[in-house]
Amino acid sequence: MDKKSYWDGRFQKESRIWGDDPSISAVIALDLFRQHPVDRILVPGAGYGRNSKIFSDTGYKVVGIEISGVALELARDFDLLTTFHELSALDLDMLEGEFDAIYGFNILHLFREAERKLFVEMCLDSLSVSGLLFFVVFSELESSYGSGEEVEPDTFESKQGRPVHYFSEEDLRAHFKETQIIETGILEDKENHGNGPHTHMLRYIFCQKIS
Repeated sequence: MDKKSYWDGRFQKESRIWGDDPSISAVIALDLFRQHPVDRILVPGAGYGRNSKIFSDTGYKVVGIEISGVALELARDFDLLTTFHELSALDLDMLEGEFDAIYGFNILHLFREAERKLFVEMCLDSLSVSGLLFFVVFSELESSYGSGEEVEPDTFESKQGRPVHYFSEEDLRAHFKETQIIETGILEDKENHGNGPHTHMLRYIFCQKIS
């Protein structure tokens, strides 16, 4: 099963899976972006818009890309101010203009190594001078670490069509070694879907494009 089929099926079945409130990481990213000259924000893997909405409602010009057409139907009803495009995260070169900041929530870890490196490279190419990156990923502290077939080091496929890479601090920093890393840390992100209330142990990185 390819990524588009997987996510179309999931959003078709579960609709607004994670509720209407943004991740705590989006709240943190918003505060950090406000401290810099940011006007235009890109949200790859925007889903149904629960995280893009906090930026667009604040007055930023937001572009969201999402591989699932089903998710985008939900997004366009939920986040009326963001401009959405049905694209893979690896199709960033199809977008026009540059972005002052990119917010990537739980998307980088959905790729295998070669595609992760390509995605980060494409994000940097899409940024304006001194543009900002705030990315959130699964950490090796996740309770699901080790579930399924290990298809690459620290990358497991417990659901067909959805490999998940689990990042250590060193690994995450290595992915963004071409940037100026400002801050990293661990976030406890609470969710209530599917199996009931649970907490994800996520890593985040906040960094800046080197001019």
